[in-house]
Amino acid sequence: MNSFAISLKIPPLLSLSPPPSAQLLNPSFSPFFLHTRILRATSRRFFGAVGVSLRTISTMENDKEIIGSQKQQIANLFEESLRAAFPDITDVQPLVAICNDPKHGDYQCNNAMSLWNKIKGKGTQFKGPQPVGKAIIENLPASEMIENCSIAGPGFVNIVLARQWIAKSLQKMLIDGIETWAPKLPVKRTVVDFSSPNIAKEMHVGHLRSTIIGDTLARMLEFSNVDVLRRNHVGDWGTQFGMLIEFLYEKFPNWEAGSAPAIGDLEVFYKASKQRFDNDAEFKERAQKAVVSLQGGDEKYRMAWAQICEISRKEFQKVYERLGVHLEEKGESFYNPYIPKALEMLNEKGLIEESEGARVIFIEGKKIPLIVVKRDGGFNYASTDLTALWYRLNEEKADWMIYVTDVGQREHFEMVFSAAKRAGWLPPNENDYPKASHVGFGLVLGEDGKRFRTRSTEVVKLVDLLDDAKKRCKAALEERGKTKDWTAEELEQTAEAVGYGAVKYADLKNNRLTNYTFNFDQMLSDKGNTAVYLLYAHARICSIIRKSGKDIEELKKSAAIDLAHPDERMLGLHLLQFAEIVEDACTNLSPHLVCEYLYNISEDFTKFYTNCQVVGSAEETSRLLLCEATAVVMRKCFHLLGITPVYKI
Repeated sequence: MNSFAISLKIPPLLSLSPPPSAQLLNPSFSPFFLHTRILRATSRRFFGAVGVSLRTISTMENDKEIIGSQKQQIANLFEESLRAAFPDITDVQPLVAICNDPKHGDYQCNNAMSLWNKIKGKGTQFKGPQPVGKAIIENLPASEMIENCSIAGPGFVNIVLARQWIAKSLQKMLIDGIETWAPKLPVKRTVVDFSSPNIAKEMHVGHLRSTIIGDTLARMLEFSNVDVLRRNHVGDWGTQFGMLIEFLYEKFPNWEAGSAPAIGDLEVFYKASKQRFDNDAEFKERAQKAVVSLQGGDEKYRMAWAQICEISRKEFQKVYERLGVHLEEKGESFYNPYIPKALEMLNEKGLIEESEGARVIFIEGKKIPLIVVKRDGGFNYASTDLTALWYRLNEEKADWMIYVTDVGQREHFEMVFSAAKRAGWLPPNENDYPKASHVGFGLVLGEDGKRFRTRSTEVVKLVDLLDDAKKRCKAALEERGKTKDWTAEELEQTAEAVGYGAVKYADLKNNRLTNYTFNFDQMLSDKGNTAVYLLYAHARICSIIRKSGKDIEELKKSAAIDLAHPDERMLGLHLLQFAEIVEDACTNLSPHLVCEYLYNISEDFTKFYTNCQVVGSAEETSRLLLCEATAVVMRKCFHLLGITPVYKI
């Protein structure tokens, strides 16, 4: 593979939280044919131009201790208490949650009632859930973390964290880095299968959600020190390629002798070839023969196939560069050589049966079977997906396989996963590892409530949509007079950061299962729960620190945080909850939890800044450090969401 490096010149007060220059890969494409005459393609990597890190996820830049989430640290203390207070009960896990009402405490331990239900009537000394709760408190090991505990209702243990411990934890993070707050997940390697466009078709707004959601899930898992294999399962194999290849030779009969053919708009090319296929019997016959030649390894057809794939990839890359997304392509063609062996293993286990000329797997509770070999002997999505799942388990050693597609494919993946469980490839309990999960998402709608399209009823191309967002954002900045204060480069990069970030955030802030309405005016608003508002909030915090004239790096070493004011303490407490929010978002595959947290943090900061003077106050150094801690957490949230922070507006 050939590689090249791209260096980005970023103004010191603008855009990225300064990363090293991103090394981008531009591999040459070299598929080859096996002796079995079945095609096997090499994998490829796609990288966006911004914010790409190529370091191995499991390798930390320093050896700082990963402390995990605050909630997990509290749970560890209560686990010791439960073992000490109830040594005969071995199957109990601490039930720790954030208090719904902050007046009662910061957290709650909710084990007392369930424990009481287990021990009552069995000669226990306890008279009810409240004494059980009291015993839990009395057996807590000494810790500087907890200030006090109290009993409420039927044994709920309310927990108040020590103000000094919160301050100390924030200061330690500022010195050691926010990576020390990474959650501790029970997986080592995960495959995230996302984006997955079809060759010879444009990426449209329908691919937006899979690409954005998948990238964010991958980023959250990577932050949690999971080795993430980002897979682009492109549709690069199938009967449509006979049609496309024949049309290529018809339009450009001598293309092999010169440079790449000027196919132009891929969508137009595909539709024109499809029209010929549907209306011209002689062309259809040639196309069907071309499929046989391609699958048989004919060099002429292989080259044409590779050419069409390469043209598509260049178009896909335009989208990935704008979104700052990187993936490694392992499309349908990659798994094709493994399909016969995978089906043979399923057949040996008695799973595959004959049905109406096809070979199928019957799934309990489903009205129709999972077809794995079509009547004509060809393979399909199910055979490819089962093979890919087997490959990811056995060759790539994944603990968790995550498939990010629209909700319409939910039943398909349910059937694939059920077949894998029947085969013994996956455990029967869906909570055990290794496991596979389908991450479904709803539609992108227009303001008319229908699927988002252009006025000509065509689906919106993703490149055009992203460019429009940037254009609108740039126009708004120019209207605010930024052309007088900023260089052209600053204006361009801020427009990209805010425009692309607005599109991403408008998608990610919603529960992924719901449909959402695409509205530029709403997503580019600087009021409410939008990326623009949050990026401005971050820039304001950076401005406060700059205007103080203090060296924040020196303050981290010499000053201390003191959370004497209630609003200071509340902000500090919520900052410490960052790790558990990310952990919940990973566990539940719900990126909107990070968006919700980010917005709440910005609101907490506004309240703090309104009620607590920073610059010029007696508590200036402490409050500047609290500002910096807030900015650090916000930047990491932006990173997880794939959004580039801005440092001045």
